[in-house]
Amino acid sequence: ATKKQKNNSIKLQRPCHLVKPVAATRVSGRYLSHQKGLPSLPVPPLQQTCERYITALEPIVEVDELKQTKELVEEFQKPGGVGERLQTGLEKRAGKTENWLSDWWVQVAYLDYRLPVVVHSSPGLVLPRMNFSDKQGQIRFASKLIAGVLDFKTMIDNEAIPVEYLGGKPLCMNQYYEVLSSCRIPGLKRDSVVNHAKSSRPPKHITVVHNSQFFVLDVYNSDGSPLTADQLRIQLERICSSSPQPSVEPVGILTTQHRDSWAKAYMNLIKDKVNKESVSAIQRSIFTVCLDGVMPGGSEATYHSCAAVQMLHGGGSQGNSGNRWFDKTLQFIIGENGMCGANYEHAPAEGPPIVALIDHVVEYTKPETPDLLKSSTVPLPIPQKLDFSITPQIKKDIEEAKQSMDVLAQDLDMRVMVFSHFGKNVPKAHKMSPDAFIQVALQLAYYRLYQRCCATYESASLRMFRRGRTDTIRSASNASAAFVQAFDDPSKQKVVLLEKAVNAHRSYTNMAISGQAIDRHLLGLKMQAVDEKLPIPDVFKDPAYAKALHYRLSTSQVPSKTDCLMCFGPVVPDGYGVCYNPMNDHINFAVSSFNSCEETNGARLAQAMERALLDMRTLLDQTPKAKL
Repeated sequence: ATKKQKNNSIKLQRPCHLVKPVAATRVSGRYLSHQKGLPSLPVPPLQQTCERYITALEPIVEVDELKQTKELVEEFQKPGGVGERLQTGLEKRAGKTENWLSDWWVQVAYLDYRLPVVVHSSPGLVLPRMNFSDKQGQIRFASKLIAGVLDFKTMIDNEAIPVEYLGGKPLCMNQYYEVLSSCRIPGLKRDSVVNHAKSSRPPKHITVVHNSQFFVLDVYNSDGSPLTADQLRIQLERICSSSPQPSVEPVGILTTQHRDSWAKAYMNLIKDKVNKESVSAIQRSIFTVCLDGVMPGGSEATYHSCAAVQMLHGGGSQGNSGNRWFDKTLQFIIGENGMCGANYEHAPAEGPPIVALIDHVVEYTKPETPDLLKSSTVPLPIPQKLDFSITPQIKKDIEEAKQSMDVLAQDLDMRVMVFSHFGKNVPKAHKMSPDAFIQVALQLAYYRLYQRCCATYESASLRMFRRGRTDTIRSASNASAAFVQAFDDPSKQKVVLLEKAVNAHRSYTNMAISGQAIDRHLLGLKMQAVDEKLPIPDVFKDPAYAKALHYRLSTSQVPSKTDCLMCFGPVVPDGYGVCYNPMNDHINFAVSSFNSCEETNGARLAQAMERALLDMRTLLDQTPKAKL
């Protein structure tokens, strides 16, 4: 089935967020009227998708395979055939729903997906190293961070988040309303997501995890005002002093399990009334803060890679993997040594809304100013520890989860490379899209290692449309294949080929963000067949379709104002996950792969990537401007 993928690839023109909420009063209906003005996602023409599908296969499948696929596609789209019937059904669905794709997509890509959310689905986010190295500093920073998130929440509650634009067009802001007070809930065969922000009594507490023990922390005073950073600091100190030793049974590690195993353990866990109430308090909380023990920082050279591992999975059962609740949409992670970041459950949102929140929070925590508001003299209630009663079966489930998590942690290779030679500035100077330039460099790096092109996924934002999520930019194109095959051949005119490859990527990106790419349309046609209880058409059983969806390169550009970095695992056992944030004069890369696959090697790909970027710059520098 189609795989879940990450984050949007388009740089958003984001208005500068003010550190304080823009409006103190709710402008009722502002958000809804904005949403109503957005167009709905189109269903592309059937013939267009079929033609583009064949073109997309050309660089990644063999000639004889392609011949068979062409016959299947002809059969599928012939007048009066099954393709036309499914297309008509899809168009009807589009007429009746807010977005014909989103519910299906969340179901197929996330909720039906059975591998653990850890590594396989939930991205980690690494912040710049913060300026503290002890418990006091950790608590002081955490209290400011919580205050900063609550500040952003006020903007959400007041519908005062500045609308984002892409190429002058307003974007859907729905995802901002999905990330707080929400949580994933495991189920056998299919999970679900619950959002308590929309309930009649929205939550007023967050969850704090320390030494694998969970606490409920009320973050609003009785008059409805958020606690100040000073008040929060007092509460966090209380939490830390009441949980000095690691929990014997880290219940949170259960959330790292394969989804069916976790669903079974979950049903067993919540049979007990106390456990059920504790789990419910975590699920209902606005977000989670994980106060981690000392993390391995490694040398300066490996610091970012160590941090990426902590944000992605916590380093295993002996590390901080039990100091999490991975089903929670948003977890902020703060280590004692200044290592900070976040992990988010992917079903409710893509990267950019999370990054916007993070940018706001980092900005908010910067000023070393004391709270202007005097902390109230009213004594604060003691934060409530969540109890769990651990039966022998639950203990067994925890042991199994620890073992599986440790196998996964051992298997994942995570490399962070800060490419310091240049950033967006170089491609921009040559009037090239930085994202397209980086994607073409990745194609070159992969080709040099494997002498072939592979199916490559880059996520494209569909947020120009109401409730839009993502579609796929297929970065391996005929133009990129021609460029990478010619690059190390001295007789070829490479600059022209580079320009063509970059332009092809740019035009595929524009096609994708305007709802005219092929992948979600093909998925929709397949889902329509399932919906109408028709046999799955042969075009979807074709080996070439499986090859097209086997993304050895799963990539995403996640730009931010803060010098941060997102990371995620590969989506196939023999593939790479590549996430990057192009800053003006450098580029942050996170490259993941599995140690159990002999063919892949993250360090080699990162090195090849560095070489490809430098070689492409040299190529441009050697060419007189007149030729460009």
